Amino acid sequence: MNNFNQYKALTFDCYGTLIDWENGILGVLKPLLLAHNTNLDDDQILELFAEFEAELENGHYIKYREVLKRVVHKFGEQFGFEPTAKELNSLPDSIQHWLSFPDTVDALKTLKQKFKLVIISNVDDDLFAFSAKHLEVEFDQIITAEQAKSYKPSLNNFRLAIERINLPLEQILHVAASVYHDIVTAKSLGLSTVWVNRRAGQQGANFTETAGSQADLEVPDLKTLAALSSYRTPI
Repeated sequence: MNNFNQYKALTFDCYGTLIDWENGILGVLKPLLLAHNTNLDDDQILELFAEFEAELENGHYIKYREVLKRVVHKFGEQFGFEPTAKELNSLPDSIQHWLSFPDTVDALKTLKQKFKLVIISNVDDDLFAFSAKHLEVEFDQIITAEQAKSYKPSLNNFRLAIERINLPLEQILHVAASVYHDIVTAKSLGLSTVWVNRRAGQQGANFTETAGSQADLEVPDLKTLAALSSYRTPI
């Protein structure tokens, strides 16, 4: 990876990178499943969530709120229960309560001093607005799946972001926790990438994929990225 001096804009995935989506998802689905006599461990729940979500996002575009409702419905189909209307809405309704990772806000504030900050997220505009309150910085651009009418890893989402940022590709650095949704596509378009591997050193599956070698840089958290960028030296 080249010197941080070359970058003028950092683009970020939100959920899993800035916002703790795993605890948000588990906080809803674990008690919901237990209420229907289904006891799964955390990894099993997250694996099924990732499978159902990817399937739903791969078809004709529907809003993310509807994706999450259908994910709950698929859990019901899988384990033989019919979710109530309240249960179907429980995942999208919970996003407003999903918190940022402990290092996120301070890191974003540090990075904001040097770079334009941009969001590229698989979410609806109104749902991201809830999360923006937890991030405490003003983003220069916010690109959502609702605006792109597609979901990452679609090239469309990144092309829309690149168009709006209006900088040469070599001046944009994409930062994400998901290799599948973000790193592979961003690299294919010529963007430099940072893989935020928040599960580094932890046991259990990595639901953001493990092919981190495809990224130009791997860090365990945003605090590390902010520190590295402050040096502004080749890495």
